[in-house]
Amino acid sequence: MKKEEAKDIILEMHRKKIDSLDETLIKVLGERERIVKEIGFYKAKNNIPPLQASRFQQILDKAIRAGKEEGLSEEFITEFLHALHRESLRIEEKVIQK
Repeated sequence: MKKEEAKDIILEMHRKKIDSLDETLIKVLGERERIVKEIGFYKAKNNIPPLQASRFQQILDKAIRAGKEEGLSEEFITEFLHALHRESLRIEEKVIQK
């Protein structure tokens, strides 16, 4: 086997691992958002507004600390969680409107 072929095999192996991890991430995010939907039902029933700024700040602070331990930048974690939070609020608002 040539050196280039070996590199290609290694690269493909790593890409397959990433594909698998991406699939797992999507499944976990889907599960998370299903729980958000349940929270949305609870909030709607109990007249609690979707946005709970202090709770989001707790989540963000905890995630930034955990991200640092994994070598992830604070900027990345912040952007990611803000995007996730927007989606969660969208889901909760949809539940409340029903």
